[in-house]
Amino acid sequence: MRDIIRRIDAATPPERDRPTDALRALAILGVLLGHWLVTALVADSGTLHTASPLRSMPQLAPVSWLFQTLALFFLVGGLVGAKSHASTVGTYGQWLGVRVVRLSRPVAAVLAVWTVAAVVMLAAGADQGTVRTLVKLVWSPLWFLLVFAALTAATPLVARLHPLCPLAAVALVDLVRYGLGGPAWVGWINVVAGWLVPYCLGAAWARGRLRSRMTGWVLLLGGAAATGGLVRWVGYPAAMVGVPGARISNLNPPTLAAVAFGLAQCGAALLLLGPLRRVLRRPAAWAAVALVNLSAMTIFLWHQTAMIAVTAIALAAGGALPGLHTVPDGSGWVLARLAWLPVFAAALLVCWAAFRGYEQRPPGRRGSVPTPAGVRG
Repeated sequence: MRDIIRRIDAATPPERDRPTDALRALAILGVLLGHWLVTALVADSGTLHTASPLRSMPQLAPVSWLFQTLALFFLVGGLVGAKSHASTVGTYGQWLGVRVVRLSRPVAAVLAVWTVAAVVMLAAGADQGTVRTLVKLVWSPLWFLLVFAALTAATPLVARLHPLCPLAAVALVDLVRYGLGGPAWVGWINVVAGWLVPYCLGAAWARGRLRSRMTGWVLLLGGAAATGGLVRWVGYPAAMVGVPGARISNLNPPTLAAVAFGLAQCGAALLLLGPLRRVLRRPAAWAAVALVNLSAMTIFLWHQTAMIAVTAIALAAGGALPGLHTVPDGSGWVLARLAWLPVFAAALLVCWAAFRGYEQRPPGRRGSVPTPAGVRG
């Protein structure tokens, strides 16, 4: 292990922006843990359906503040996208093609596997509601990649757009929806406008802006204050993720509260750059971040499958188990779910071993290890 750590550290180019990679890794792990903690597959009369502990235990809403990290994805995406486009030596089509291929190959694999799995389950007589629940659980996070790909393609147009412009659009959409009783479909404008805010912040960061700690504090404190005010006095939900049965979801589509919360996250990320840079001088810490980045898409696309596999195998082997198939309605469920996390992680490791080749090029020789130089934005 020490040899692998040393080789990864030695292979990293001196100009590699290690804190940026750390932010991406934190965002990936936040999404993974968030889904595993707030998504339950409840067995009810032979059918599996999703439930959330946030519905029966709203006091757990602060958990969603820790693990709803999508703004970090778009912040780093805007930074890396703007930098790579500014430094590209080829045409726009060549630049975009390379970036889209990195997204499309792993996505094609998960779509193919789950299409076959759904057909096999239905042919074997599985409950249609269960199959629908499982497929939706795996495929619904793909909306994020569609939005990310769209913003990446628009990088030349939005790289110099001021973040206040999409922020104003988000506020206007929410005013129409909630203040003026407008149609619900208007909210889907925020799927692009909402995540364009941190993406534009990332592009500004690429241009040398956002370098002062004052900017970080303004974003953190201003975003936190705005989020608190919107929740306390305007009526937005405290949970920053969707809760089944809730009248308003902060995430589907993004609301002004979710975007304000994302601004606070971006400010915290900027303030963490210095401490992260110091920590990542340690080869072991950097090796962990580099390896997560090399498998970021695989982790994102297959973590729900890992949870589903554990749930299905346990249900077939021993019936409904606490924290896995039972209704998430108390502290006992939370403690049991925490105990299942290492099992989910082991299942994800199996998925990683099976499907990482769709994200990473095979090593040049047997026994070689991937290096951070292969980590791209």
